[in-house]
Amino acid sequence: MPQTKDNNFPEKAVWFAVLIAGLGYFVDVFDIWLFANFRVASLKDLGLKDEDLTSVGLSLLNWQQAGLLLGGFFWGTMGDKKGRAQVMFGSIFIYSLATFLNAFVVNVTQYSILRFISGLGLAGEIGAGITLISELLPKEKRGIGTTIVTALGVSGAIGAAIAGKYMTWKSSYILGGVLGFTLLCFRILIHESGLFSKLKAQKEIVRGSLLTIFSSPTRVFKYLYCILLGVPLYLCFSLIVTFSPEIAKDIGITENFTVPDVMIYASVGFTIGDLLAGALSQLMRSRKKPILIFLFFAALSGLSIPLGIPKTIAGYKIACGLMAFFTGYWACLITLSAEQFGTNIRATVATTVPNLIRGSTIIITFAFTALKPELGVSHALLLISSVIYALSFISLFQIKETFDLDLDYIEE
Repeated sequence: MPQTKDNNFPEKAVWFAVLIAGLGYFVDVFDIWLFANFRVASLKDLGLKDEDLTSVGLSLLNWQQAGLLLGGFFWGTMGDKKGRAQVMFGSIFIYSLATFLNAFVVNVTQYSILRFISGLGLAGEIGAGITLISELLPKEKRGIGTTIVTALGVSGAIGAAIAGKYMTWKSSYILGGVLGFTLLCFRILIHESGLFSKLKAQKEIVRGSLLTIFSSPTRVFKYLYCILLGVPLYLCFSLIVTFSPEIAKDIGITENFTVPDVMIYASVGFTIGDLLAGALSQLMRSRKKPILIFLFFAALSGLSIPLGIPKTIAGYKIACGLMAFFTGYWACLITLSAEQFGTNIRATVATTVPNLIRGSTIIITFAFTALKPELGVSHALLLISSVIYALSFISLFQIKETFDLDLDYIEE
């Protein structure tokens, strides 16, 4: 049977790893966006009143994001020290257990602790999976593999939105935990990448060191650019979608709706956009060009919301769907980030970058909370969105193209 470069097992085993990595990321995204969909329902069941739903919801979201931040650094360094496959085992076990237990919380303190632990576990999923797939597949196919992984993964948001409309919050968390444990059983069949195995045999090479990133200004700026490029995604989902009832009311929309009503538009748009951006990347033989096209239209659709262009809830849903569609360059971005750095710190970068992007939620929501009393909801959102998009465009023009780059190298 044919074998992939730098690996001594059949190509079918590689594509099986792609499927399992994608399904693991599906469960990851499913869990993250369950809270966005069930923020109001779960907090009301815990006895909170309407005036506390936003503030406590923001607090719980930030506990989750703090777990993602810390977990990103832990799992990232472990991925370079111990192996990409081992991280995929450990992370899914932790977040599956925490997700399952979320269904049994009886107060906000327990909820906060479990959202933090969920974040810790979830942090290892996407980086380890993308790094493994990038190293298993030859360069002309790795974009296809990472697109499959991320497209399967981001479709977890669709699953979360459907669960938000048709299931209770308790049963949804139980389902998420069960899915994770089921998938864990299949991960015993995943092999480590040949590139990592070869690197591991070279004892003198430092692996998984954050100092390797921060010892070089060039690497620091590359790292920062990768993070800033992904922040528009969490502007869309963590602020504009999650707090859509408050934002829609401020721009004059009086119709009643729930977050899952908006989430389904955004999640479907994001999933389709991710597939299209990945396909466009292969067609154009570039990571940067599709990101530029998508980022431009994401800015147009995203800024239309605080400018008050949507006048009805249908218009708001469409605007969110378009914004999410055009932030669907996630596969290109995570692949681009992994390709920017050598094998000895690749998992560290590919794991910490998406989790620092997720962690930008803390800064975004803090800025929104701080600016809202003075500027109002829509003007605060407009200022935050403008700054985020400006920084993203600057980052894109600074970062290098990596489509045809051979990944068999290390960082000194």
